[in-house]
Amino acid sequence: MPELPEVEAYRVLAESALRRPVSGVDAPDGWFLKGGIDASAVSAALSGRSLTAARRRGKLLLLDTSGDGPVLGLRFGMTGRLVVDGRAGVDRLLYSSDQGLSAWDRFAVQFADGGDLRVHDPRRLGGVFLDPDEGRLGVDALTITPAALRSALARSTAPLKARLMDQARLAGVGNLLADETLWRAGLDPRRPAGGLTPAELRRLHRHLRGSVADLIERGGSHSGDLMPARAAGGVCPRDGAELSRATVGGRTTWWCPKHQR
Repeated sequence: MPELPEVEAYRVLAESALRRPVSGVDAPDGWFLKGGIDASAVSAALSGRSLTAARRRGKLLLLDTSGDGPVLGLRFGMTGRLVVDGRAGVDRLLYSSDQGLSAWDRFAVQFADGGDLRVHDPRRLGGVFLDPDEGRLGVDALTITPAALRSALARSTAPLKARLMDQARLAGVGNLLADETLWRAGLDPRRPAGGLTPAELRRLHRHLRGSVADLIERGGSHSGDLMPARAAGGVCPRDGAELSRATVGGRTTWWCPKHQR
């Protein structure tokens, strides 16, 4: 958390910050600035400009700036929230505190009209970049085609879930979204990613695109049908079988041993 659905909500919220002159930058946490930049460099790069577009690739929020200025990249880790003029992009983040302590404000773009765009991150797992390398990310999970998904999984012996969460192959899928997608598609997360049949690949593509769109509409990656059952003794919402649990791709994974094959 946050995953693609949350960052898409942040992208929509960031549109309210466009075309507003930047008066300054507040960057009290130097560790949060990545790629060798510091507070003075970010301030010099952004002050006097405006944000012109809000884009997203996977979990990375990209804010273009005026006058051939740099792209401001924002990552949110597990607990980062985007806040614009005091309004948060999502109401709830799983595994994050709901306390709005000012000490957790890691970075802010201040506007001449008195408002701001702020990153609030209790665990400091996110980061701020100038001109991030977008090419390091795979195809966005919201728009991926069947051919691109087939290419991302082809010939891989890694577990299917691990490959889906490999941001260099497929951008935007995190732990909760992967479990929800595979549960809907009826696929075992431990299977070799390159071993799916053509019919299974088509089914996975359909449910991946559908799950992403559905969870965006519902308000977050925590809102899937499987989510309430992801606990000890939890049962499959589809067929009532007790869920299995293991670590797959380094993440706690839940699946139904009855219908996920």
